[in-house]
Amino acid sequence: MTRRTEWPDSGDAPRGAAGDAETRSGRRGRRGDMDSGGPSSSRAESGPPRTPEEQARAICLRLLTGSPRTRKQLGDALRQRGIPEEAAEEVLSRFEDVGLIDDAAFADAWVDSRHHGRGLARRALARELRTKGVDSALIEEAVGRLDSAQEESTARELVDRKLRATRGLDREKRLRRLAGMLARKGYGEGLALRVVKQALEEEGEDPELLDQHCLPEG
Repeated sequence: MTRRTEWPDSGDAPRGAAGDAETRSGRRGRRGDMDSGGPSSSRAESGPPRTPEEQARAICLRLLTGSPRTRKQLGDALRQRGIPEEAAEEVLSRFEDVGLIDDAAFADAWVDSRHHGRGLARRALARELRTKGVDSALIEEAVGRLDSAQEESTARELVDRKLRATRGLDREKRLRRLAGMLARKGYGEGLALRVVKQALEEEGEDPELLDQHCLPEG
């Protein structure tokens, strides 16, 4: 008696010898896919190689999916991956045209995030944006949105958070440590000392004794 094979009711089960051959072929294909890194690698091998422009677009889109990038950052990434300069410039310009690259918006968002999140002053923010390849005019415009009053207010908030940790230290060390913290965040020496002295005076320190110490701790 011939044994009959029962297929699950899937709607697309193979039938007869042709179906068996297709099934075996499919299994071999799947094993080949697994051995060679998956179906995508098989398709990539059989398809035509991508142009430099297509490669550049794929790289830029992948990087921009993670976080915003400046044109220079993307250009550096393309150069490191061996994309020809002409192809890279074409893709980068196209991304700028459609708004996927916007260094002005990047600079504005960077200033807002790093000032309110980390308390960085205009000097430190400008330095960071320069390292990311933002144009000087765009940097000036972005950091210019922070006026002196806002910068001083943020400096005072930073000092107030650190005051408790310095209690118990002598007067000079407290002043140097707090002013040094502000200096490392990009605040000028004059502003840093003024804000720290004001905070310590409000705690009862003698203003005349504070005036004897003028250099922040580096």
